[in-house]
Amino acid sequence: NKVQFQRGMGLREFMDKYGTAEQCEQALFAWRWPRGFVCPECGHTACCALKGRRLIQCNACRRQTSVTAGTLFAGSKLPLTVWFLAMHLITQAKNGISSLELSRQLGISQNSAWLMKHKLMQAMLERDAGRQLKGLVQLDDAYWGGRRRGGKRGRGARGKTPLIAAVETDSGGRPRRMSFNRVKGFRSKVIARWSRAKLAAGTTVHSDGLACFAAVNQAGCTHSPTVMSGPGIARRRLALTWVDTMLGNVKNAIHGTYHAIRQKHLPRYLAEYCYRFNRRFDLASMLARLATAAANTPPMPYRLVKLAEAHW
Repeated sequence: NKVQFQRGMGLREFMDKYGTAEQCEQALFAWRWPRGFVCPECGHTACCALKGRRLIQCNACRRQTSVTAGTLFAGSKLPLTVWFLAMHLITQAKNGISSLELSRQLGISQNSAWLMKHKLMQAMLERDAGRQLKGLVQLDDAYWGGRRRGGKRGRGARGKTPLIAAVETDSGGRPRRMSFNRVKGFRSKVIARWSRAKLAAGTTVHSDGLACFAAVNQAGCTHSPTVMSGPGIARRRLALTWVDTMLGNVKNAIHGTYHAIRQKHLPRYLAEYCYRFNRRFDLASMLARLATAAANTPPMPYRLVKLAEAHW
């Protein structure tokens, strides 16, 4: 299994590449401006470095900026070396890493580790937000959370958060990409709105017999439902093998890694697992890709991180 046994990036290799502040700044500069510096004020490309201040000055408008200004790293008191190590630990951990474990590894407080992790997960979420699944897609409904003592059972139970799990497969039936999204509920108008955002026109969608999934037709997709009730359900369930597998893997990983997750933060945790899975073929480059996404994500102060992510 080339994916499972790929080498990735070891800790010694990481320290050789990004062990100093200068190395981190140079790498972030190259990822933020791959074609050379561009002034965020006037768009001019000529600049000079101010010695001793770690600032870049535009030769045209004289505006001074830094490699972290206007990015997800802006306003942080933590050095870039800590941020880079956090990105390395998050991207190389198959089942995720909790903020408590991250704080131990980085030598910072848990509050700082929590805020850093959520900022990076937000960059993951925004990076994949505009990317659509296409071709053959397996679709299923799911819930996060369980029945509370003395409450209602089944659908609509208090404390359960509905979410949609979608897995794109190739012609051979192997999974390529996945997208897990929290939704308000399983109604046709919700599924139609989700489909227009997450599915490319012409996609063939395989799902169970839940009636609301027929709304994917409104996004120009072909719906192929399979009724799962009655005898022979195990055989018919094979049509959704990969979405069932991914749901089980993600739920087990979240339960095994995190003590508790608040409903409003669930989209970020789901985006973290989707981000790693969708880029699993090249573990060594995942840090660079996450750093590039963070460099193109606007600053996120604490008050924005605490806000709930919108439903579909």
